[in-house]
Amino acid sequence: MLTKPLAYAAIDTVPEFLSKMSVEITAKQADKLPLIASRMRPGAEVFVALIDPADLEGQIAAVGAIHAHGLRPVPHVPARFVRDLDDLKRRLEAFARQGRVERILVLGGGAKHPLGSFRAAIELLETGLLQANGITGFGMAGHPEGNADITATLGEGALIEALKLKQAYAKDHGLKAFIATQFLFAAEPVAAWAETLKDHGIALPIAVGVPGPATIKTLVRYAQMCGVGQSARFIRKQALNVSKLLTVNAPDAFVGDLARLAQERPELHIARPHFYPFGGFDKLFDWVGSSE
Repeated sequence: MLTKPLAYAAIDTVPEFLSKMSVEITAKQADKLPLIASRMRPGAEVFVALIDPADLEGQIAAVGAIHAHGLRPVPHVPARFVRDLDDLKRRLEAFARQGRVERILVLGGGAKHPLGSFRAAIELLETGLLQANGITGFGMAGHPEGNADITATLGEGALIEALKLKQAYAKDHGLKAFIATQFLFAAEPVAAWAETLKDHGIALPIAVGVPGPATIKTLVRYAQMCGVGQSARFIRKQALNVSKLLTVNAPDAFVGDLARLAQERPELHIARPHFYPFGGFDKLFDWVGSSE
């Protein structure tokens, strides 16, 4: 848990923490890559979400564009959006060909009904196709505030067990694994969750999902869509005041607390912020620039 207010955080920890940032885009946001490349360090990771399984070709094109801009693409591969082994093989080959992809984010995916034979991220790993296509590492989803859909059907321990299983697979097969979390709004749930991971022997770098600067109205909309948990309460409370709906909320305190956790509690493995630019890339990078 956090024991000091933000005012006690060392100022120089925030720029260092931000220098490791990654960012997430959709295929439709690939036109923002010139801006992203101009504002991020060469070789920084840009994740490419796949929200609609029909947009796979757009994702592949975005992967190629990210690589062409001197950045490292990390495409999402949701298991429930993959039809079969041939489908998985084709997309991994395309990622390698278009973007020299070395890391992917494997997910179960939010679809209630899988398109094919895969239901869980571990099933994608166990095919061995990642290694066959030059993938040297993978990310897995983390849920500091839980995932109601999973726990409702599989129980409270399912999320931890899934992380342990994937960590073991990575170790046994020489792959570098990491955790990328859902976005949230406060560091306290991250600290408590990371402590729980440590207690269960999970020791993987954690990229913490941070919403970029956006209006309260926008953040409330995304929080409702994505089922974000307890840390969103303060956003919802502000939304009750109509005059605050268009107020821009910036993650100063959240990022400051994460930076301090990364510095003071290395055993929690808080590695970097992973930004969701809900308010737009201009707002995000202007805020990053002012915080460095």
